[in-house]
Amino acid sequence: MTKKIGFLSFGHWSDGLGSQARTAADVLHQSIDLAVAAEELGADGAYFRVHHFAQQLGSPFPLLAAVGARTSSIEIGTGVIDMRYVNPFGFVEDAGAADLISDGRLQLGISRGSPEQVIDGWRYFGFAPAEGETDADMARRHTELTLELLKGQGFARPNPRPMFPNPPGLLRLEPHSEGLRERIWWGAGSRATAEWTAEQGMNLMSSTLLTEDTGVPFHQLQAEQIERFRDAWKLAGHEWEPRVSVSRSIFALTNDTDRAYFGRERNGTDQVGHIDGGIARFGKSYADEPDKLVEQLREDEAIAAADTLLLTVPNQLGVEYNAHVIESILTHVAPALGWR
Repeated sequence: MTKKIGFLSFGHWSDGLGSQARTAADVLHQSIDLAVAAEELGADGAYFRVHHFAQQLGSPFPLLAAVGARTSSIEIGTGVIDMRYVNPFGFVEDAGAADLISDGRLQLGISRGSPEQVIDGWRYFGFAPAEGETDADMARRHTELTLELLKGQGFARPNPRPMFPNPPGLLRLEPHSEGLRERIWWGAGSRATAEWTAEQGMNLMSSTLLTEDTGVPFHQLQAEQIERFRDAWKLAGHEWEPRVSVSRSIFALTNDTDRAYFGRERNGTDQVGHIDGGIARFGKSYADEPDKLVEQLREDEAIAAADTLLLTVPNQLGVEYNAHVIESILTHVAPALGWR
């Protein structure tokens, strides 16, 4: 199956030894430059992780708009925005503007979020679950309102004495970007959540972490998640075809620098641990000579089932090296697997 191939950056910065991203400004500028470089190499997507209260990218829309203004064809997205922290009305306005700047290339991954840097960080943003709700319930409530607002239907009664003339009828949020509603993805961490994602009419974004473990290899469990998502989509009767992305750490060892950085990742394995008080399975990293890498990836059932692959990149190693990582996959691996 041919695939869209992009990168996913967590946007870390630190002043540690060897870091080429030492400040927030470094990460923001380098994120834009890497997106430009990836587009020139023929990659399909530039995606960015969002974490609050951390030395990582936390405010996605200024970055997405800047990338959109500097590029012309690459998809631009998030993986993922924590909806516990989001005002749906402001989110829809910001997303509409960023999407229009990029001429409709925005692909927004959203979710309930992951373990936080601080306790109940969403409270500092002015949000709290309603009585009887969990924070996960609140995230889904914010999401459902966001999806409704993205339809672009009027809902607000106009002022009879406005500063500027209004069109007839109820007003919607502006700027509205037609089609963005179908480019929202949910970061699902389980099979049940994937089914809910399909019911809501969102694309599926699945990472290298699942918050459950059935004893089978990660890629098989993730492939089952994808299958359940597609079955639930058919039952829901949506009128458009969804997309599915998976993310992987994949490094083709083509020179001594690659081997120094990632040679120790050869023969990686899945890991089982605990997250948010429950068991979780983490997918392995792939690192090997290109011909061996091709054979290993050929066995990954979830990658085979997905239409989009996001390569997680070590952003602190700088733009030039990360462009090399992306180019190595596009050149030495993707064609041999029929992805290109």
